[in-house]
Amino acid sequence: MINNLLYIILLILGFPSGLYLTKVCREEVKKWKKRFLWISGLCFIIAILVFFTNFQYKIPVIIALLFIIVTLLTIVWKSSIGKK
Repeated sequence: MINNLLYIILLILGFPSGLYLTKVCREEVKKWKKRFLWISGLCFIIAILVFFTNFQYKIPVIIALLFIIVTLLTIVWKSSIGKK
């Protein structure tokens, strides 16, 4: 039960980390915007593939990939709002 709560907290922390990285790395975000979307899509595909495999650390790997997705999509979202 406590593991599930920690996984949810970790996923929620992806949002503030994305906001922080957007503020710190403005120039890099401009150059890497499309790459962030590609990496997010690749992480999503890998998470789906890992879901259908059978090994011991399946859930932590999926949570880590979802954390990456949340962080990168937050960076892309926040950088596109900053333009307007």
